[in-house]
Amino acid sequence: MLTLGCARNEVDSEELAGRLAGGGWDLVDAEETPDVIVVNTCGFVESAKKDSVDTLLAAADTGAKVVAVGCMAQRYGTELAESLPEASAVLGFDHYPDLAERLGDIVAGHSIPSHVPVDRRTLLPISPVERQQTDVTVPGHAWGPTVARKRLDDGPVASLKIASGCDRRCSFCAIPSFRGSFVSRLPDEIVAEGVWLAREGVREIVLVSENSTSYGKDLGREHAGQGALEAVLTRLADIPGIDRVRVSYLQPAETRPNLLRAIATTHGVADYFDMSFQHSSEPVLRRMRRFGNTESFLGLVEQIRALSPEAGIRSNVIVGFPGETEADVDELARFLTEARLDAVGVFGYSDEDGTEAEGLDGKLDADTIGARVARISALAEELTAQRAEDRIGTEVVVLVEREETDDEDCVGRAAHQAPEVDGECVVLDGEKYAAGDLLRARVVDTEGVDLVVEVIEVVPRANPGPQ
Repeated sequence: MLTLGCARNEVDSEELAGRLAGGGWDLVDAEETPDVIVVNTCGFVESAKKDSVDTLLAAADTGAKVVAVGCMAQRYGTELAESLPEASAVLGFDHYPDLAERLGDIVAGHSIPSHVPVDRRTLLPISPVERQQTDVTVPGHAWGPTVARKRLDDGPVASLKIASGCDRRCSFCAIPSFRGSFVSRLPDEIVAEGVWLAREGVREIVLVSENSTSYGKDLGREHAGQGALEAVLTRLADIPGIDRVRVSYLQPAETRPNLLRAIATTHGVADYFDMSFQHSSEPVLRRMRRFGNTESFLGLVEQIRALSPEAGIRSNVIVGFPGETEADVDELARFLTEARLDAVGVFGYSDEDGTEAEGLDGKLDADTIGARVARISALAEELTAQRAEDRIGTEVVVLVEREETDDEDCVGRAAHQAPEVDGECVVLDGEKYAAGDLLRARVVDTEGVDLVVEVIEVVPRANPGPQ
């Protein structure tokens, strides 16, 4: 099982691994000789699609049967199959419940019809509260008595899906068309899976979705409305063995004061805010079909830091969007300078198939986009490094994720650092500590956005789970 793309795909792969194990398949290490290689592809942007195709081709070179699943397979289906004959099958989300049987068919030499793409939003009712009653397959939502998720690594951090899909209509984004409309998972299911993760040795849970701030809007009166996500956070933080719960993918336009307060002040919840700003110039945001502006976003940052001055705030921004002017870029630079975020991902705009932005006028040439990416990236790198330096002398709680070896430092992450996308903490005298240790430490130096820390004490589990 090879996984590309985001943490949501990683959850899907672990669900698929559980389904396959339940269907009689054995998961083997990469150096062994498999009968089938399942590639969970990413189809978000052009570079991700290229990585997916390269991975599929490399898998085919092993001589094993190769099956493409995931977002790229769901988005392009038959088109991908026709252009990539090296793949034995291209299967969509609706194949997931029967994937074990389909792999058996493939190994037996049978041909499996490729997935035929369809706008997945059309498969669910328009009314959110009616969506829970449908039988549409939603990847990552099947954990329970009949599907046992199988962890694909033994690290102390794991992602947990709280919802899938999105009802927003950002003009640059194709995700809703192949991931579908927004669907929440029931709170009891989320908490039960969190308990299972704790029993698997997980100490930090990262909540993932396409839009976490919409959580609960489709669950009816019993669960929906203000406080649905806050209630789930509290329940997860109370699970024995879980020391930290982190929320990702927050939409600024939907983030309310009560949620800010819950994330910033609930014991066991990381004071970490993954805010999807995308830009700050109002004209650009409107063409993106998004809300807000520099002042409203700075106000949100101010609210967060009033609740927790050391809170981590990160975002991604897109530059070079159709119609963007130099004045718009200046406005974005002003926002970043005043906001002083902890981490910023900078992306150059590129057309995505089937999106509204693909047909917008005012397209910029590649050189202009590249120059703007370079400018904003350099600014973001400088500002985030300064923000890291501001933490020198402060205390952080670090969850160790990688032990020290002859070639690598002992590293972990503090509350303001999410897996993969943010910086990390390099632990001095790291040979003393093991993956999964929780350390109270003092920041003594920085390396860009990374912190160098010296340990004050190993933090015992205040809420120990079953061992």
